Amino acid sequence: MKSYFDLKGQVAVVTGCSTGLGVQMAKALANQGAKIVAIARRKELIEAVAKEIADEFGVETLAVQCDITNTERVNEAVDAIVAKFGRIDILINNAGTGAVAPAEDITDDQFNGELNVDLGGTFKMARAVAKKAMIPAKYGRIINIASMYGLVGNKVAPCSPYHAAKGGVVNLTRGLASEWGKYNINVNAICPGYFYSPLTKETLDSDFFQQNARTMIPLSRYGNEGELDTAAIFLSSPASGYVTGVILPVDGGYTAM
Repeated sequence: MKSYFDLKGQVAVVTGCSTGLGVQMAKALANQGAKIVAIARRKELIEAVAKEIADEFGVETLAVQCDITNTERVNEAVDAIVAKFGRIDILINNAGTGAVAPAEDITDDQFNGELNVDLGGTFKMARAVAKKAMIPAKYGRIINIASMYGLVGNKVAPCSPYHAAKGGVVNLTRGLASEWGKYNINVNAICPGYFYSPLTKETLDSDFFQQNARTMIPLSRYGNEGELDTAAIFLSSPASGYVTGVILPVDGGYTAM
């Protein structure tokens, strides 16, 4: 029997892997046998996540503290991963931030900060991993976590810098896919909608957001834990070998309307 999504022996790097969707996707890949490198700024959190994943799934893990907006730190982090494992097969660029305020009140610092983390950090991680690991190996899977708000605007939570940055991630994905296809590196993006997490549950369960879900989302609800995992597994696996430059919304149909 063929196991289409077996990732045993592969090394997966997940940024923003201290809480929320990053941890969920890291666990999903660990469940398929991948070794996991958890990257984030908060050392204690990623060390706890790495230990939890190792204990639960029996895979080798590594916690690497890194500010993805700092080119030097990114290069050092990638060097450390390659020194330990000798390879990087999968990169999930999940780290991000979000400034919510009316556009007319957004400061330059907020706008630049959003671009530096969501777009600049995504590029810096992809550049370092491709140059130091994937191009030499002639193999790689890069998954950029954009957002449904990288595809459309919104009236619910004003966040124009976030829209700009995630829209940049969407087309950065296409650009990198076009350049790196010759190295057998597939670059795709996932555009999540709103998902439940400990941080979002109270907001999403509010009367306003529940009405918004019924009005704006064809499935009439927000995403549950685990519903992003299969998209990440598919795009990480050798089975997706002929899929690159794809922008995959996982949003309950929000961007279909």
